[in-house]
Amino acid sequence: MSTPSQDDKDAAPTPEELREPVEHTREELGQTVEALAAKADVKAQAKEKAAEIKEHAAGKATLVSDQIRDKAAHASQLVKDKTPDPVLDKAAQAATQVREAAARAGQLAADKAPDPVREKAESAVTMAKAYRTPLIAAAAVLLVFLLVRRSRRCR
Repeated sequence: MSTPSQDDKDAAPTPEELREPVEHTREELGQTVEALAAKADVKAQAKEKAAEIKEHAAGKATLVSDQIRDKAAHASQLVKDKTPDPVLDKAAQAATQVREAAARAGQLAADKAPDPVREKAESAVTMAKAYRTPLIAAAAVLLVFLLVRRSRRCR
């Protein structure tokens, strides 16, 4: 806007001069309404918060899962390191025998089992393969425990 001169003081403002502040006020009002609408949209805020929590939980789950895998591997290695060789040999032999017997039993069961049971068994095998290291560590600990207990009974 231009500064009015002495002659312009009595003159009315032009339509252009009036439109300019009105447009500016409209823009400010529009931005204010948008901000208020965003604050009032509880559903959108809840969705955003849920997405943040979900992302955070997924990150935590990955971290915890990795830590469990690391600890299981470490425990497995400790068991292997502290177990005498004859016990490890017996455990390996027992594992081989168990594998062979399980394969025979599995084949027999597969031949006689209905389809839904067979599908459940396949999903269990897939899960066991996914968690092989912790299962092997647990089996080794159990085997060592049983062998130690058995040797103490014989004394």
